Amino acid sequence: MSDELTLGLKCRLCGKLYPKEALNFCTDDFGPLEVVYDYDAVGRVLDRETIRSRPRNMWRYRELLPIDGEPTVGLHVGGTPLIRADRLARALGVAELYIKNDAVNHPTLSFKDRVVGVALSKAVELGYRTVGCASTGNLAGSVAANAAAAGLEAYVLIPDNLEAGKVLGCSIYGAKVVAIKGNYDHVNRLCSQIAFKFGWGFVNVNLRPFYAEGSKTMGFEIAEDLGWRAPDHVVAPMAGGSLIGKIHKSFKEFAALGIIDGPITTRMFGAQATGCNPISNTVKTDAKKVKPVRDPQTIAKSLAIGDPADGYFASQLIRDTGGWSEDVDDDAIVDAMKLLGETEGIFAETAGGVTLAVARKLIEQGKIDRDGSTVICITGNGLKTQEALHGKVPEPAVIRPSLEEFEALMGLEAGELVAAGV
Repeated sequence: MSDELTLGLKCRLCGKLYPKEALNFCTDDFGPLEVVYDYDAVGRVLDRETIRSRPRNMWRYRELLPIDGEPTVGLHVGGTPLIRADRLARALGVAELYIKNDAVNHPTLSFKDRVVGVALSKAVELGYRTVGCASTGNLAGSVAANAAAAGLEAYVLIPDNLEAGKVLGCSIYGAKVVAIKGNYDHVNRLCSQIAFKFGWGFVNVNLRPFYAEGSKTMGFEIAEDLGWRAPDHVVAPMAGGSLIGKIHKSFKEFAALGIIDGPITTRMFGAQATGCNPISNTVKTDAKKVKPVRDPQTIAKSLAIGDPADGYFASQLIRDTGGWSEDVDDDAIVDAMKLLGETEGIFAETAGGVTLAVARKLIEQGKIDRDGSTVICITGNGLKTQEALHGKVPEPAVIRPSLEEFEALMGLEAGELVAAGV
């Protein structure tokens, strides 16, 4: 790949241009920076046939990712299934429903492997040997795993109340794990100070412009697997607010390059938990600014970011596309996790429960057209958040190894199970 495909960074507020460096804010107005591409040059080398000819991972779209050479980290990330969810569609009363299942992403079972693969590949290009992140769980595991595979030293900082599975899932890789007494916003502020004092590459601090671009690959895969088209609706979870914007950006980039037909009319819908709903609240109240949530309280800890970095842009995108945002309580989250498991055999973490529960709510409100095509984004695996289901699913029945006891348990007389074809 030629490095002229990525032109540099641009302030999303004032438009000032910056070189490709580890910087996440404009020095003039503190606006966030975003990667800028030469789409004419990209269009000369990237088309459907080129994409199809490459391995089934996120790097098949590498000209639209901000690295200058070949990727060095996360070489097997992406290529997760887009599942036609007909049983769930019947339960929700919609015609065409898909699950984008990043709960089976490699190597750490969440969509964060996409952003980390890009960020750490860029970190290697820029000469970093020590990397890190502020995380509500999934990112910590991904940074730790991918850094270990790349031979990088990693520091991951997390709130001190994370699920045990997520703490274990970042500790096993040899990273230096530090739990902070406080919520994610406290952790993130400390990471910003560490990154700039020690000159380390923190993926969601000074490397954030590159990191965020990895989320686009989720959208690229959705469009490709739908037969090179964008869906009518996308429902995505929102924590910092970046994912929903990058999925929409992926459709626009594909349309600009002629890879899918434009114009893009996809309506974007954002999902949050009621216990931490700064973006959802902004949309529903038609507010101009995002009001932070100071003390998030929800079982969906991966979405518990009270002061979302991209909250303003996410709320604007939702309005601009004609979408909407909703939030749901903990009981609805658990119910949706069970519904997804029972209808499609997918075990999503609590964030997936949020997304499905919000999708159901939006369908019932009439905000999502029942006859359109809808994609629900599942971003993490339920094995990481088992605590949320304790006491919420049936305990196994316990019997002796006796056919009579089994038949009694089933409530059938001897022989009726065979006759019934059970």
